Amino acid sequence: MTIMQYSKKCLQLTGAVVILSSAAISTYATGFDLPDQDAFAIGRGMAFVATADNPSAIYYNPAGIAQLTGNNLRAGIYGVYVDPSYTPPGGGHTYHNEDKLHAIPQFYYTYGRTNWPVSFGLGVYSPFGLSLKWPQDTGFRTIATQGALTTVAINPVVAFKLPYNLSIGGGVVVDYANVDLQQGLTPFPNNDLFRIKGDGWGIGYNLGLLWQPHEKISIGASFRSAITANLNGQTESEMNSVQPTMYSSASADFPLPLKVIFGISYRPTPKWNFEFDADYTHWDSLGTVNIHQASPPPILPLSDVPLTLDWQSSWYYEFGVTRYFDNGWHVSAGYIFNENSVPDAHYTPLVADLDRHFFSIGTGFKGKCFDFDIAYQFGYGPTRTVTGSAPPLGYPSTYHPADGDYGSISHAVAASVGWHF
Repeated sequence: MTIMQYSKKCLQLTGAVVILSSAAISTYATGFDLPDQDAFAIGRGMAFVATADNPSAIYYNPAGIAQLTGNNLRAGIYGVYVDPSYTPPGGGHTYHNEDKLHAIPQFYYTYGRTNWPVSFGLGVYSPFGLSLKWPQDTGFRTIATQGALTTVAINPVVAFKLPYNLSIGGGVVVDYANVDLQQGLTPFPNNDLFRIKGDGWGIGYNLGLLWQPHEKISIGASFRSAITANLNGQTESEMNSVQPTMYSSASADFPLPLKVIFGISYRPTPKWNFEFDADYTHWDSLGTVNIHQASPPPILPLSDVPLTLDWQSSWYYEFGVTRYFDNGWHVSAGYIFNENSVPDAHYTPLVADLDRHFFSIGTGFKGKCFDFDIAYQFGYGPTRTVTGSAPPLGYPSTYHPADGDYGSISHAVAASVGWHF
């Protein structure tokens, strides 16, 4: 029996399993993780947890806002061009993501006083996002054709100054997520689709510590808790000549993994700041996720769909340096290495996950009442060859739709402006 015959006969299971698994995967992907929350931090390779000296510390290390006094406003935007690519096994045509440009805003506010041991802050930012759209003729359309995720985090925090140059901080993180994902039901374009749309909320917390044991050394650590995102929405399925468009309400609880960052900053003189950070994400918490359909249509007859992800925990390694000048200006440079997290067996092009290298430069100015930063970041992912990817449920064991070579290039420009009074 041919693959096309299998797809028509078994599409009931295929569509439900694959697109709903993409809802979780798109949230966690390296390509959808957005630690790029401030232009100064980006310019120094996100090596910022042990520096944390502007309002974006709300995201990177909430203990850092204890260094700030008065009212401090900071807003920014991260504009990124992402171009993952795919080449089928054996070579041939190389396919590219068709949804390349994105802009992600962020906003922070802090308040503290010199004679107060406590400071307050509020951050509104997008910790996950972006989208991918693949051509219909890639050969892996039974896994993914396109996906979009929009998130907004509301993060009030408080920080305390303690003796011995120690500060601690923390707050509540309220996440809103909106997901819209699509795939085909057969390997080849055939006027068919499966789509899931939904949104929901999750609540967690973040903690931070900042300690300066010596005037030239600062040590920082931050922790972001796991969050369960409760998504509710609907599925849409259509198979031309077999089934008209049908809808069913759907829901899923997705565990977002915890994240821990450690960093050390060395400042040989007030004009230089060198920092190294190690950023751990506990992807191992992604085992099996259950998807619920309230009224499954005949073409998708599963009420509860178990999804095996089996992701692997990974690290970011970040190095940054900043040179400060007497006139208020500074320049920065940075490097990041990011490990991949998705095993070949459960690979999905909606993630396009692979080891990545990021190089960045930045400059900025800090005045009495006004400051700004701009940064450029280049990302490169050496080719990853995926083999032995699991076939969707209902397809023959010889069908490995995600197999092939994946690469990635990205360019980003970030700008942040601040006002303190």
